[in-house]
Formats: sequence, structure tokens, C-alpha cells
Amino acid sequence: QGFAFLGRQFKITVEEDDYFIDLLFYHTRLHCYVVVDLKADKFKPEYAGKLNFYCAAADDMLRSGLDQPTIGLLLCRESGKKTTVEYALRNIHTPLGVAEYLLTQHLPEALRDILPTVEQLESELDERFETG
Repeated sequence: QGFAFLGRQFKITVEEDDYFIDLLFYHTRLHCYVVVDLKADKFKPEYAGKLNFYCAAADDMLRSGLDQPTIGLLLCRESGKKTTVEYALRNIHTPLGVAEYLLTQHLPEALRDILPTVEQLESELDERFETG
């Protein structure tokens, strides 16, 4: 609760180079931007640096004097080994988190007629990323 969706592939330009934040939200209760970076593979240390870059850019380009510092969330298919994640985040002072996401092929019976299938979602995402 409290998340306002601001964009997918949200474009930021730094020194004439374009970068795209996977998902950008504003949290209305925390009064801060939330940058979400999605990775389809296992955590790699360089992902923390990229997320920190996005958060710093959001702080400089989007944040007002009334906002709290931007929060970064890295969602990976596998979160990686604990020590590797700790070392990658140790000296970064931006609030960052790393989490693993899980895809499931089975929906509870009550939701099957309400929600799209995994195949439908994958097809929709494929279409959007090919055109976007």
C-alpha cells in the first residue's frame, strides 16, 4: 500500500546518455521514490552499482526538498550467496535491498478464471518489450 506507479522503462538522461529504470514508484507514506531493477538471472555484484547509480540519479533529478532519499530494490531470479550480496552492498549508503522472485506454474483454483495464465503474461511481456 502507498505505492504510486510512475513508469516502466522510465528514461533518465545523464550527460547526454539515456538510461532506463525498469520500474519507478513513489511511496506516498514514506515520501520517497522507489527504483526497482529487474534481473532474469542470479545476483551479480555489478547489479548493486547500477541500482545505486539509478537511485543517485533519481535523487538529483526527481527528488524535491520534501522527499526522503530514494530506495532501491533489486529483484533477481536468484538472490545469490549471502556473503556476495553483503560485500556488494557494504559501502553503499543508499538504502538498497536484494530479493529473489519466484515464478509458479500453479494458481489456486479460485484464481484461475480471474488471473491470466503464465503463458499469457509471458506473451504480453514479450510483445511489450519487442515494441517498447
